[in-house]
Amino acid sequence: MKEPIDHYIQKCIENDRGGQQHIYQLFAPVLYGLCIKYMKNEADAQDVFQEAFVIAFQKMSQYRFEGSFEGWLKRIFINKLIETLNKRKRETPFLDVLYQEDFVDEDQEIDSFSLPQEKLLECIQQLPDQYRLVFNLYFFEKMKHKEIAGLLNISEGTSKSNLNRAKSNLQKKILALMASKDV
Repeated sequence: MKEPIDHYIQKCIENDRGGQQHIYQLFAPVLYGLCIKYMKNEADAQDVFQEAFVIAFQKMSQYRFEGSFEGWLKRIFINKLIETLNKRKRETPFLDVLYQEDFVDEDQEIDSFSLPQEKLLECIQQLPDQYRLVFNLYFFEKMKHKEIAGLLNISEGTSKSNLNRAKSNLQKKILALMASKDV
């Protein structure tokens, strides 16, 4: 009989390596996929993945056994990803001088032209940090611009513009891939 996840969470709180290993094995694929979506390359994704798991195990006693444990873990990982990207942002500042006419309908879908998932992921990873971050929060985490703006300490207009520019960049990359028949 399988023991409930709460048992392993409690083991983690007690700093039990077996409980930690079980939680790691159970959630690593999803959380690593999250890191890959946000970071430009695999090495950076692995670094954040490892650091975020350490943080999750350190904060395990703060989990209240309410709501989704996976959601709680994802929040820790997203916060670590944002923190990492914000450190880089200080090196290359956010473009906050953006114009309303640059916006497109935020519900406009990106046509992936039946692009294989790994190629689309490569295109997303090539986006500048600020565009990739807003794109991922909007499309994968289903956040609204107001939430994104609050989380990243930017204006809603900047969030919308960065999403628009991410979509535009992706579209260009996808069209270039399709033209080169490198898919």
